[in-house]
This record gives sequence, structure tokens and C-alpha cells, in this order.
Amino acid sequence: MDLSALRYVVVEGPIGVGKTSLTRLLGDRLGAELMLEAPADNPFLARFYAEPGRYALPTQLNFLFQRADQVKHLAQHSLFQRIVVADFMLDKDPLFAELTLAEDELALYRKLYAHLQPQSPRPDLVLALQASPDTLLARVRQRGIRYEQSVAPEYLARLADAYVRLFHRYDAAPVLFVNTDGLNFVDNPDHLDLLVQRIVQMRGGREFFNVDAIG
Repeated sequence: MDLSALRYVVVEGPIGVGKTSLTRLLGDRLGAELMLEAPADNPFLARFYAEPGRYALPTQLNFLFQRADQVKHLAQHSLFQRIVVADFMLDKDPLFAELTLAEDELALYRKLYAHLQPQSPRPDLVLALQASPDTLLARVRQRGIRYEQSVAPEYLARLADAYVRLFHRYDAAPVLFVNTDGLNFVDNPDHLDLLVQRIVQMRGGREFFNVDAIG
């Protein structure tokens, strides 16, 4: 894959997998503009972790409109004067809705999503980050965001499985599955080098990167 031809790269994965850290590092390496989620701007998120049943719908809708506004701006960004690296994609939004919303809430959400979704541009590359539930939980605990500390291990396991299913059926862009259990992009620059090399080596639409397989 020709890095100079990339215009829109998405880094995705479950909570705690390290997508935002990698997005920043990869963006710096590629000289890219960043498009980052802003969970701190969602006034319902902390309340969702405390009372999921009560606050799932407003939390989800707030994120949906936030994400839709961001990708709408991206679509109008002269496609693209400068490469953009994002730590989310609108296509993943229904994944959280299906995990957290009641049936009637989900029906309402799907109507809104169907109206907004066509505004999302297609990525040139998706990096689908994966990690075991134990790794995700350890990373969530380590980063120390107060309201996340109540997250249930069972929820993280379901979320990780939902992401696997999402990207195994996703065919709108090339996908590189990245097993992050043995990777530390923040503290080990060699790991970022290996990932960039693997991206350059991509020839197919669905490939895998596992540092343990490299040695």
C-alpha cells in the first residue's frame, strides 16, 4: 500500500485497546490532520456508566450526532488536501446501540442512523485494533478515567466480540487487523515502525498483523 496515496485512515477498536494513542502517533508519523472523538463532551457518558439502563439512549444519540457532524465536516474537506487519521468511524455506532439499547430505543436509533449514515466518506484504510478482554480491562484500569472504573468485564468481552464480528463482515475499505496484546506503541517506537511497514506491505483487502508472529 502506498502511504502517499492515503487520504483517510481510521483506527478503531473497543474501549481500552489504544486507538486514540495510536491515532496520534500515526498522525504524527504521516503528517496528518487528526479527527478524534470527544467523549468528555458527552454530558451523559459518566451517568451511563453509573446507570446504563437509564442513560443509554441519550448517551448513544449524543455520540451519534457528534460523530455525524465530524464526518460531515470531513466530507466537505476538499477530499482531502491533507491526510486525515481518525480514531472512530460512523459505521461502528450501531454496534454500541445494539449492545446497550432496549428494543424500542433501538428502533428509534436505527431510524436516525439511517438518515445520517450516508454522509460518511469511505476510508482508504481501517486499522481494526484487537485485544483480549483481560488486556482491555487492565488498560482501562491503568488509564484511570474515573467513570470508566465501574465498567464490567463482561461488557468489555461482549464489546470486543462485537467489534470482531463488525470488521469480519466490513468490506467498504481495506482492513488490517492488529492484535495489540503484545504491542505498546506509546513506549516502544519500534512497534510503530513495524506497523507502518506492515501497512506498506498490504496487498489485499483483509490482512493481519501480530507482532508475536514476527518474532
